[in-house]
Amino acid sequence: MALKTVIPFGPQHPVLPEPIQLKLVMKDEVVQEAIPHIGYVHRGIEKAAEKMDYVQNVFLVERICGICSFLHALCYCEAIEKLLPCEVPPRARYLRVIWGELHRLQSQHLWLGLFADAFGYESLFMEFWRNRERVMDLFEKTAGSRIIISTCCIGGVRRDISDEHLEEILQTLKEVERALDHSIPALLEDYTVRKRIVGKGVLTAEKAVELGAVGPVLRASGIAEDTRMTGYAAYDELDFKPVVETAGDCYARAKVRALECYQGIELIRQAIQRLPDGEIAARPRGRPNGRVVTRVEQPRGELLYMVAANGSQKLERMRVRTPTFANVPPLVAMLPGCEFADVPVITLSIDPCISCTER
Repeated sequence: MALKTVIPFGPQHPVLPEPIQLKLVMKDEVVQEAIPHIGYVHRGIEKAAEKMDYVQNVFLVERICGICSFLHALCYCEAIEKLLPCEVPPRARYLRVIWGELHRLQSQHLWLGLFADAFGYESLFMEFWRNRERVMDLFEKTAGSRIIISTCCIGGVRRDISDEHLEEILQTLKEVERALDHSIPALLEDYTVRKRIVGKGVLTAEKAVELGAVGPVLRASGIAEDTRMTGYAAYDELDFKPVVETAGDCYARAKVRALECYQGIELIRQAIQRLPDGEIAARPRGRPNGRVVTRVEQPRGELLYMVAANGSQKLERMRVRTPTFANVPPLVAMLPGCEFADVPVITLSIDPCISCTER
């Protein structure tokens, strides 16, 4: 009779960009149970938000996660705008879509590169990240910064995008798309990669809903759920349909993220084509008062902000629920029954962002 062994996976591992630990209960080479342990990068951001001016908090929440910083700021600003209330100008709503989708595009490139690296494909890893640099250059040209661009503000956006830069975005997206046409088949159609990810870490649609999965993890299990369907920013004026796969395995999750790169490019093109003239920010009046919940779609899934205010300059409470936090229970459900060698790839397939999760 084989004995059960507890093996720690993490907090340091080549596929983990940030520290998280899974204690794996093993029987021979098969995982019987996975117990998550978090808390390595807790920074107390929610408490800090209660101590700072609600306007200053825009810069604070951007630093929850650099990879999706604009979307943190967008979700927070939408919460404050509902409490004031404040109507965002149409041009600002479209600019929010453009910067938000550029963030999604660079984040999916980052993950696809890390996914290729997990199999030892260093050259393909660099191909995805070289393509990602084209998007990062667009941030630098339109916002002056490459990671935390700080363009979202309460009432709209801080910067406009000139016609010359809009044209440059369109030209750059053509180059990005051509590179994706080469890189994505090299990853997803490779025989070795398919042997490692097809049928691995299966999450059924029923389990995905039961465990509260979000984002590509949910959509890869056949559930057409995307927060952009609620129509925040200018998404209600764009042609949008969520990317859905049905297999629920690592391959399906990778394919959803790959196809969302093309989807993001198309949404940016639509937003630029329909971008109206006008102001880029409204002047907020008064102070926020009340309680509200807002949601936006991060690259990893649904991001939720709960903001409670009492009419003063400081908030009573700010609560953030990030997509990785929601996807940890589904991950724990995927691992039992898999081989030990599959654990890194299955873990990476949820695109874990521990900086977001622990704040």
